[in-house]
Amino acid sequence: MTYEIALGNRAYSSWSLRAWLLFERFDVPRQTTWVDFGDPKGTETQLIDFAPARTVPAMRTETGAVLSESLAIAEHLAEQHPHIGIWPSDPFIRAIARNLAAEMHSGFTALRTDCPMNLYVAYEGVDITRAVQDDLHRLERIWQEARDATQSDTLWLCGPYSAADAFFAPVAARIAGYGLEVSYGARSYVDAHLSDRAFRRWRAMAIANGKLLKRYERDYATRAWPGPTPRPARAVDATQSENMRCPYSGDPVTHFLEMDGRVFGFCNAFCLDKTLADPDAWPDFIALLDNVTAASPR
Repeated sequence: MTYEIALGNRAYSSWSLRAWLLFERFDVPRQTTWVDFGDPKGTETQLIDFAPARTVPAMRTETGAVLSESLAIAEHLAEQHPHIGIWPSDPFIRAIARNLAAEMHSGFTALRTDCPMNLYVAYEGVDITRAVQDDLHRLERIWQEARDATQSDTLWLCGPYSAADAFFAPVAARIAGYGLEVSYGARSYVDAHLSDRAFRRWRAMAIANGKLLKRYERDYATRAWPGPTPRPARAVDATQSENMRCPYSGDPVTHFLEMDGRVFGFCNAFCLDKTLADPDAWPDFIALLDNVTAASPR
């Protein structure tokens, strides 16, 4: 089944990021309606087709019911797709993962309020309150306790990537984006999110097709985004490329980029711009690079 989902601005909507990661990481088909936080009509009006939802994310189930809480969305997808790993299969580990997601769903209000997610910028010299510091200490504790209890030998909290990790992705973005100091173990977990290709795709799309909203900006000095440095690429005027069809849609190419002296084409400006933002985030583009290279004369 292909689900209908509604999501908000990629750079700012932390709850939308959580839901999108559930679909993207576990390869669940969806059709997406995008809600613009800058639209004067407001979120609820834009969600009229997803009533009674008032906020994003929202999802219509196979029965027509509308879910407007990310935790409910996670549970429904896990129920309908029990073998894709949204929750860990082991009951003990699954209970820990569920508890982590539930605490994230209802807690850490100081961090979320004082440091709204903003994937366009990274700050330095940020002053934090005692309440935010308490939230950071709590995150350090529960992340480490989860890894210890589940004996996770992966980058993630409970073994393989699960809904618990999707729920903490925006927290990782806040810690990284505001330059907040955390323990070595917590920083390693934050870095795992910043390097995660799905997270990088979401941020690349935010950069490619976003709208700056002043209310999310903070008066701090800015610095480079602390995640992996994108491979250099630039848009070029061209009429030919190594590929005739867009690696994402399969449509004929009309927009072009140059990377490492090679030209590649895309079917529209968004496909071009999201690739320019972070070429290595896109498996279809990397496959194109490899396939074209393999097919080229030596």
